[in-house]
Amino acid sequence: MRIGVIDTGVFVAGIYWRNEPHKVLRAVALGILQPVLTEPVLDEYVRTAWRLRDQEGLNSEPTPWLETFQTAALWVAPVALREPVCRDRKDDKFFEAALGADCGLLVARDQDLTLLEKPFAISILTPRAFLATLSRTERRQLTN
Repeated sequence: MRIGVIDTGVFVAGIYWRNEPHKVLRAVALGILQPVLTEPVLDEYVRTAWRLRDQEGLNSEPTPWLETFQTAALWVAPVALREPVCRDRKDDKFFEAALGADCGLLVARDQDLTLLEKPFAISILTPRAFLATLSRTERRQLTN
């Protein structure tokens, strides 16, 4: 099983739209990917998922995915950074989570993250790039 941090954009897009981010969430549900969570990351997931649902009048319910992530997650204490890594300081929480878990994967759509070149030896993959790392069998599981 892979371990990785998933940024909020991937998480929320995966809830509401059936595209590559949704397959990343399915990878969590199927045990292919274990998400790393900290309280600040989960708090942002919750706030953003509900705000988007209300703003866009979406029908999908975020609670099942929030519960799946809470149950499947590797919960860690964030490691405080000495200096900012991202131009948007709010995104540093994803690196703090990855460092807390000693994991080398961040799945992200946010350009403030994807433009970075492997800080702390953490690979930053788009959902599409992450899915491409899966075996053929794993990719098939995601479409069933």
